[in-house]
Order: sequence, then structure tokens, then C-alpha cells
Amino acid sequence: MKTRLAGTRPMPAPARAVRPLRAYASVWKLRMLQGLQYRAAALAGMATQLFWGFMFVMIYDAFYSHATVAPPMSLRELVSYVWLQQAFLALIMLWFRDNELFRLITTGNIAYELCRPCGIYGFWYAKLLAMRLSVALLRCFPLLLVVVFLPQPYGLMPPPDAAQFLLFLAALLLGLLVLVAISMLIYASVFITMSPAGSLLLFGVSGEFFMGAIIPVPLMPEWLQRVANALPFRWCADFPFRVYSGHVSAEEALAGLLVQAFWLAVLVALGKRAFDRALARVTVQGG
Repeated sequence: MKTRLAGTRPMPAPARAVRPLRAYASVWKLRMLQGLQYRAAALAGMATQLFWGFMFVMIYDAFYSHATVAPPMSLRELVSYVWLQQAFLALIMLWFRDNELFRLITTGNIAYELCRPCGIYGFWYAKLLAMRLSVALLRCFPLLLVVVFLPQPYGLMPPPDAAQFLLFLAALLLGLLVLVAISMLIYASVFITMSPAGSLLLFGVSGEFFMGAIIPVPLMPEWLQRVANALPFRWCADFPFRVYSGHVSAEEALAGLLVQAFWLAVLVALGKRAFDRALARVTVQGG
């Protein structure tokens, strides 16, 4: 027979379910407020991204002016691709990391995180999501305001219509969630390697290439495009930016959103499993 102490009552099930969500929302809000304080760093980063953007645009302009065959993307579409890449750099780059989380793993201070009354995967996911969003918000609007007024073909062109712009926003948001899920696999791997350098190099270089950050995916050879299409990286950057320019039609964009949702579910499931396995074997030195 079940008994309970007088004067106590069991906590309702909905309250127990909501409590972790409140913790994730709280850490997300705190990290957002913290990240929005670094305005000078954002201005310096924006100047750097403007420089790189101009360099890439001039390189592509030179190539297109001497092209002997019709390119798979128009120059205007490609210029918009470059500027969006620079404006939302914090949302798409895998080498963008939180060194505090790496230190928690490598120094053994992960023990403090394990004492929290919520899952470590969701807690860190919220942290990384807020960190990327706060940096992107500080940089993207001033940069976009500058490049939208540049003379053609160096300026950012508007999307074809409002529907395409809404699809772009949805694709960009889902791409961000997918990228954070990929980043969580990097942190899970450090539990095994105890050194973030190798994981960052492997994921950063391969992810940057296959998401189109070095060469846009449509400009790759067909066999390499098939490899990129089979990996999740291009859905974080290449797909949203081509939706914006209209290079991807509305019908293709809707199908692409479903693919992004699929990758998000798969990567979150893999990440949670990797964290559970790593935390089951974690050893804290001295304890």
C-alpha cells in the first residue's frame, strides 16, 4: 500500500514537465542579454564581414565577366548569396563555439552541470542557440542596411515576393536549429577525445565546404553536389540563401523545409543518444 507524509502532496505531472522548459527558456534569455552587450565587437566583426563580402563579390564578378558558358546562378543571385552568408555568419559557421562548454568537459567541472534539475542536452542547446542569435542580431541589420543600397551588381537584391521572403525566414530558422544540433555533436565528441581542436577542425572544414561557404553548391561539379545533398550541412546555409534569391522555387522550398525538419529530428536524436552514452561513462578526476 502506498503512503505519503502528512501535509505533503505529489507535484502535478504538468508542473514537472514544464519546469525543464522554463529552465531552458531562462538560460536562453540570459545568454541573449549577455550576448547583446558586445556592441563594439559586433561593429568590428561587421567591418570584417563587409571586407570579405566585397572581396568575394569582386572575384565572382571577374569570373562571370569572362565566363564562356551560362553559369547555374545569375550574378545577382550569387551576390545576394554572398551578402546573406556574411550577414548571417554567426548562424551558419560551425567553428563558432562556446569555449566555456569545452572547459566544463575537459576540466571536470561538468560535475556541476550534472547537478542541474534539467537535461544537459537541452540546457546546452538553448545556450548555443542564444549565443548565435545574439551575435547575428547585432551584426546582420547594420550590414544588410549597407549592402542593400550598393549599386548593382554589388548590392543585395530584394526577394522576388513576400511569399519567397517568408519561406526564406522559415528556412533560415530551421537551418539554425539544424546547425546547433550538429554543433552539439561536436561537444559530445569532446567527451571522448578530451580535445576540441580535432572535432572543430573536422566538422568546421567539412561543414563549411559542403554548406557552400567556400564555393556555392550550384557551382560545384554534379557528383560533388550529390554528396552535398546527402549531408545536412547545405540545409543550414545554401538552401535558405537560394530560397531568398528565388533560385529555389516556392514548391522546392516547401519540400526543402520538410527535409530540414527531418534532419533536425535525426540530429537531435543522435545528439541526445551521444550525450547519454558519454555522460554514462564520464569520469570526474578527484571525485
